[in-house]
Amino acid sequence: MELEERIVADPPYIEIPHAEVPAPIPSPNDPPWKVLESVVVWLLSVIFILLIPTLFLLPYLATIKPPITDPDQLVEFAKTDPTSIFVQIVAIIPAHLLTLAVAWMVVTRVRKYSFRHTLGWDTGGFRWWNYALILGVFLAIAGAVSKVVPEQENEMLRMLQSSRAVVYLVAIIATFTAPLVEEVVYRGILYSAFQKKFGIPAAFVFVTLLFALVHVPQYWPSYSTIFLLLLLSVALTAIRVKTGNLLPCIILHTVFNGFQSLMLVLEPYLPKDNVTTPDPTGFLLHLFR
Repeated sequence: MELEERIVADPPYIEIPHAEVPAPIPSPNDPPWKVLESVVVWLLSVIFILLIPTLFLLPYLATIKPPITDPDQLVEFAKTDPTSIFVQIVAIIPAHLLTLAVAWMVVTRVRKYSFRHTLGWDTGGFRWWNYALILGVFLAIAGAVSKVVPEQENEMLRMLQSSRAVVYLVAIIATFTAPLVEEVVYRGILYSAFQKKFGIPAAFVFVTLLFALVHVPQYWPSYSTIFLLLLLSVALTAIRVKTGNLLPCIILHTVFNGFQSLMLVLEPYLPKDNVTTPDPTGFLLHLFR
């Protein structure tokens, strides 16, 4: 009787092993990288843009006879010689590729996560007419601004005036590599890390202003272009917040740059008196930081 009572009171215990809880899958608003890593990626993108064109330029400068030894004359030559300008812009392509490689390593943790899924490769509900509407409104504002405050002479204008080869090369880079690289760095890696750490408002202000500020030296003192840069940055960051995805930002940035690149290439063939399109150089916002 005592044995039966013990069996009822103490049923046999079977130990069940704990099932492993799968690690959460990263998302655009819950990235696996930290703020410091995002800042390092941004800094490297700036260093690549500044350093690689210089490295590309050195072999060409070595062929100049007699050699230019004065530093000020050397800088002036690099800014005004058509071949020097072309070589430096060609170097933007490997700089962009290196930036993407670094971004890929940080985002995927070296093939642990999906690059596209982690950054947000979905439309987020954004439709084709949204892009068309934003583009139309932006161009209308740009046209009004350019009439009130005409574009001033700046570094980008001087480069574009150096040769038609430079114009074509700038148009290609502006359309096919710059939007992807800049959006991955700014509204992909930087915004994702900062909104997770500091919240959406702080991340919105920081990324929007940083994107505009790093372009100021290139376009100074063209106040209209700098204002439009800031306006474009506001629009792109707002889309990132609204959709929770990076893809719509890349698409809209590409549409902006592609339209302006087309106008830039066609500019010599357009009628001068009846052109109402804003100066096409004003939106090419993507080569140098």
